[in-house]
Amino acid sequence: MEDKKSVIGSLRQKAKLFRYSRTGNDKNPNKPEVREQRLLDQRMNTSIADVLQRSRPSSLKSPAHQQPTDLRTSSSNPATPLRQKKGGGTGLTDSLDSAGWQSQESVTDSPCEEHNISKSTDEMDLSESATEKPHFNRNGSDTFSIHDNEHNNIVDMKTESTGVNEHRKEAQRTYLLTICLKEGRRLVIRDRCGTSDPYVKFKLDGKTLYKSKVVYKNLNPVWNETFSFPIRNLDQKLFIKVYDRDLTTDDFMGSCGVELNKLELEKSGEMVLPLDDPNSLEDDMGVIVIDICLSVRDGKNKKHRWAQKKEKRSFSGTSAEHNKRLTESMKKSQLWTGVFTITLVEGQDLPLDRQGDVFVRFELGDQKYKSKSQVKKVNTQWRERFDFNQFPDASSLLEIEVVGKEGRKYEECYGQCEIDLSGLPLNESTLFTRELDPGRGRVVFLVTPTPCTGASITDLIAPPLEEPHERDNMLVKYSLRNSLKDLRDVGFLQVKVIKATDLLAADLNGKSDPFCVLELGNNRLHTHTIYKTLNPEWNKVFTFPVKDIHEVLEVTVFDEDGDKAPDFLGKVALPLLSIRNGQQVACPLRKENLGGLSKGTIVLELEVIYSSIKASIRTFTPREQKFLEDNAKFSKKVLARNVLRVRNLYRAVCHVNQFIKSCFQWESVQRSIIAFLVFVLTVWYWDFYLLPMSLVLLIVWNYLQIASERVTRDLDTMELYEEEDEDEKESERKGLMEKIHMVQEIVITVQNLLEEIACFGERIKNTFNWSVPFLSNLAFLVLIMATVITYFIPVRYIILLWGIHKFTKKLRNPYAIENNEVMDFLSRVPSDVQMTQYTELSSCSFYSPYRRRKASP
Repeated sequence: MEDKKSVIGSLRQKAKLFRYSRTGNDKNPNKPEVREQRLLDQRMNTSIADVLQRSRPSSLKSPAHQQPTDLRTSSSNPATPLRQKKGGGTGLTDSLDSAGWQSQESVTDSPCEEHNISKSTDEMDLSESATEKPHFNRNGSDTFSIHDNEHNNIVDMKTESTGVNEHRKEAQRTYLLTICLKEGRRLVIRDRCGTSDPYVKFKLDGKTLYKSKVVYKNLNPVWNETFSFPIRNLDQKLFIKVYDRDLTTDDFMGSCGVELNKLELEKSGEMVLPLDDPNSLEDDMGVIVIDICLSVRDGKNKKHRWAQKKEKRSFSGTSAEHNKRLTESMKKSQLWTGVFTITLVEGQDLPLDRQGDVFVRFELGDQKYKSKSQVKKVNTQWRERFDFNQFPDASSLLEIEVVGKEGRKYEECYGQCEIDLSGLPLNESTLFTRELDPGRGRVVFLVTPTPCTGASITDLIAPPLEEPHERDNMLVKYSLRNSLKDLRDVGFLQVKVIKATDLLAADLNGKSDPFCVLELGNNRLHTHTIYKTLNPEWNKVFTFPVKDIHEVLEVTVFDEDGDKAPDFLGKVALPLLSIRNGQQVACPLRKENLGGLSKGTIVLELEVIYSSIKASIRTFTPREQKFLEDNAKFSKKVLARNVLRVRNLYRAVCHVNQFIKSCFQWESVQRSIIAFLVFVLTVWYWDFYLLPMSLVLLIVWNYLQIASERVTRDLDTMELYEEEDEDEKESERKGLMEKIHMVQEIVITVQNLLEEIACFGERIKNTFNWSVPFLSNLAFLVLIMATVITYFIPVRYIILLWGIHKFTKKLRNPYAIENNEVMDFLSRVPSDVQMTQYTELSSCSFYSPYRRRKASP
């Protein structure tokens, strides 16, 4: 016991000398501190047993919660400070100061307290009496170090807080789940038209993490949507559910699940997940293809991501060097250097095992084209032509798939083939005949690669048409003497995207991250993104090669939204023929369907140079179809608009018919006399050249009417609806029956119109197929008489006699009823529906049913 006390005393004495040497140079030991005295007064109210009881568990706490409470005595001066200097040593005080914690001030000990502490400390064990300080080593582990000056060694012990901290870190660790929804294959049919409108929901712990867009009328949808979500607990299952969008309730198309604890960290892979529905009788409900990656989301990654995000948002294009780098990167990803002109010729020896249609899909990188559906034949003819752009770093592998569609049930692939287009000679057509699956025939098509130099992206300070001699070269290229060279190159378009003002605020901070997309046909270019602004200034110049002067330039402004799809801000559609060269215009942005106005304007300056001869020739060739056409969906407002358009055309025809009848009825004597003389002279001197001449006169008449401002082309009465948003809002307010009553009038009108058209065609057919023998005989006799009359009498005289009869009918019989003999005859012929409704009488048998049963053995 004496040895132990001597060891403890020597350690305490040396520690006091060491601490005094550390603090004596910076602070006067004889000068007391008021703050220290207050702390001493507080500690004097606490017994030594309480202090020891509190200091014992404090050694087991983590270093973040540990406070330095060393109580020391000084033989030279009782007012000697006991704390260490902040700037020296590697003890707990320095560690806490470096971590941002406020160190505790020293206290002034009284002799009485010094004696009590010494007495109590003598009764402690060596492990408790030694100076214990947490030491932070370089590898980040926490240890206690016992300093013994006699043995000149350090004993390091792992604290119990290490295990606690590791458990706490493990509990607080979060993960980042990144999913790319790629496509669906062979999904089930849920609509009456033989297709579905699928979309996907990702659910975790009963909550919807993400909902994809709807792909309409497609059993093999392609989404290519990517999103990320933080995950804390991996002992969960991610559910992927597929639905079919309907007007009332969405139909379930199957689901699948992914166990998160079975995913490998920091490894991305493709997963093909089969869909299943226990309540469905279908064996194969298709698959969903996703790319999934699970990564650790620790503090360093957060800091790195925040630095990337800050760097990304801070680069607003202020320096010229940055703009140059940005332009070069956009050129690599957007600009195309050539065009592949593909002509689908025919299919040979295609199977005819079932009835249906057949079409061909082409795919080159991200570009896709689907041909028209043709009726199945052994040698099906398509004769279609379209273009694919050739990008420098994109794939040059052309994929072809021939698909047979059998009614509304399913699609059958007849075969696939691939063609490498990289080695084809320029400006030369190469004929390909590729075999499909064995016994499924062949497909024949042509590929013609041509170079393209008309697309570019530059800064506003150096537009292409303002370079020396560039404008003159363009004018010569599209001049009259070069009109028959390269007929597909019609012209050149330059678009200066200057700025936009007063855009919609799409983000929560009241700002947007706008960028601009320009589309001309199937060609597409876009600007860079300017972050956190409602008045962006892009100052970029884009050029497009013009293949058809009747195309429309669509300029759309979007808000960048990270991994999600961009938010729509506004859109402008500008026909090329309406461009006024060199004029800067401020176009108000419209809604997505180009109907009503949206918020904001965009400032553009456009200039187009084209050859009138090439444009005229191009007008009489098939128009290029857009690859990315929106799938049609039902909207009662669009239906009402189309019915109104047809009704307006019908009223115009009725107005013309009423004008002709007024001439026959002599409602205006002057008008009827002029009409009668024009009719007689036209019929008497009729020749075929009078037909185009009459159309010329009609065009001249309308031009004079518009030039004199008697007639205006007023299109303001044409209503365009934002059908998706309004229909969704209205469907939330009204039930199914109310919506049915709302569209009932429109549906009845369409129903009656379709019935009249069908009846007219069926009655003509039934006239010639002897459905009603009396009417067929009558038509037969009338046609024989017409044949004989037209053989002996010129048609000119017959028409003239018919016109005189019509004009003089009212004069001869003022109370005569107007009629059309041909339509009156067809009204007597029954349609197919009426034929099935009528009861056909057959000759009765001689024996009654009673006698027939009696006569039977």
